[in-house]
Amino acid sequence: MSGADAEAGSYVEAGEFRRDTNYITTRITADGRDGYPVETGRYRLVAARACPWANRTLIVRRLLGLEPVLSLGLCGPTHDKLSWTFDLDPGGVDPVLGIHRLRDAYLARFPDYPRGITVPALVEVRTGQVVTNDYAQMTLDFATEWTAHHRPGAPQLYPQPLRAEIDEINREVFRDINNGVYRCGFAGSQDAYDAAYARLFAALDRISERLRDRRYLVGDTITEADVRLFTTLVRFDAVYHGHFKCNRGKLTEMPVLWAYARDLFQTPGFGDTIDFGQIKEHYYMVHRDINPTGIVPAGPDLSNWLTPHHREQLGGRPFGEGTPPPPPRPAEQVPALS
Repeated sequence: MSGADAEAGSYVEAGEFRRDTNYITTRITADGRDGYPVETGRYRLVAARACPWANRTLIVRRLLGLEPVLSLGLCGPTHDKLSWTFDLDPGGVDPVLGIHRLRDAYLARFPDYPRGITVPALVEVRTGQVVTNDYAQMTLDFATEWTAHHRPGAPQLYPQPLRAEIDEINREVFRDINNGVYRCGFAGSQDAYDAAYARLFAALDRISERLRDRRYLVGDTITEADVRLFTTLVRFDAVYHGHFKCNRGKLTEMPVLWAYARDLFQTPGFGDTIDFGQIKEHYYMVHRDINPTGIVPAGPDLSNWLTPHHREQLGGRPFGEGTPPPPPRPAEQVPALS
């Protein structure tokens, strides 16, 4: 199992994949109660387009318009046993942090850091030290603690009246879908795989039924819950169906979820963060225990992500009273689908 991936520090027990969910829980807040107040230019978001957990932060940063206040460092899609690396930058060095490996930022704060080096991470630019890698809390804080820096028209991704329902959906989606595909892919026994497979598709069936007559998971606008589900669905056919043996059916064969995923993909802030080439390169080349040859499959055909979804017939207002984000900055654009 990859030692530096999002599953870093996780393990297999009695054949079952167990994710290490102990993260650096320091928070960047409006009042700075943990010693790290929200400030323009003070922090750098380090992410990787390949990683579903990091992809959440890229989407939320776009939707809320945090680009002017929170710079972005992107690691390449592959890494070595020590750390994610800045292979996409000239000389393999992040131009702001001046480091080749994300590991350097972790060790700058915790010299004996014992866990996996994961993305996303927020790094304090001045000290070069990691502040947090708690990806689940990170996007919630973007929505609630960084409000002074939201763009005009930013959506309410974690509205107070809906938080309990969003939290409940998020728990199920994480347990059975986001992490469920990994439990299939890294199962160490047939029994563990069979159980994970059944649990994953039972959850997908439940979510599909929920979305049959509603455009979004909670309320009538996009929320944090949709962001979290989308990053797994968008990788399903390209990676999880084959690579992780989640092969009861492809996403394209699940009518409700396929239409829902295309609806989000075609919404500004979602599909324009997705780089399918990096996604496939990461999973198929890094997980050599699953794919020893490192061969990256040529398919699937991706042009169907741009076909009509007709979900607008269900109503709903993608951004509520807000507006879509502007196009990505030129330096942050992803390859267009052909």
